[in-house]
Amino acid sequence: MVKQDIQIRKAVEADLECIERLYEDACDYLETHRNYPGWKKGIYPARCDAEKGLMENALYVAQTGKRIVGTLMLKHEPEEGYKNGKWLTADDYEHIYVVYTLAVHPGYLKCGVGTELLLFAEQAAREEECVSLRLDVVKDNVPAERLYQKCGYQFVGTVSLGYEAYGLPWYNLYEKLL
Repeated sequence: MVKQDIQIRKAVEADLECIERLYEDACDYLETHRNYPGWKKGIYPARCDAEKGLMENALYVAQTGKRIVGTLMLKHEPEEGYKNGKWLTADDYEHIYVVYTLAVHPGYLKCGVGTELLLFAEQAAREEECVSLRLDVVKDNVPAERLYQKCGYQFVGTVSLGYEAYGLPWYNLYEKLL
């Protein structure tokens, strides 16, 4: 697929059906390919996650034309396990954004959507005078880790986030200083 013009905006309620379909398409794709993030259709990510992100005013979508091709959430709240990380900045989450649930539609992989979403997150964080962006990724999720490193995120350690019951015991933490 040829790289297309990608616009990123705050999600609205009318986007929820498209976001749910994007999550389902991503999970279907992962069922037939290596499922690096361990996502499961109907479990995570699911419509309820998007609805929560929308209620928290944290949900964004990437569009090309009228089609939603990616999504992410930006919050000032860390995962509980983040307290065990060795971060590059002090833990003042009023001035730190955490990237959650970055998802790209499988038909738009390697088209720059993930990069554009991360650049948008960086711009939004700078506008709010944040000192950094943080995120986690399932250990050995090679494609995601390559993207984060390419975009300037630094690996800061590996921790448990409490998802061992789902077969996801370890997460790599990344931070980008702004």
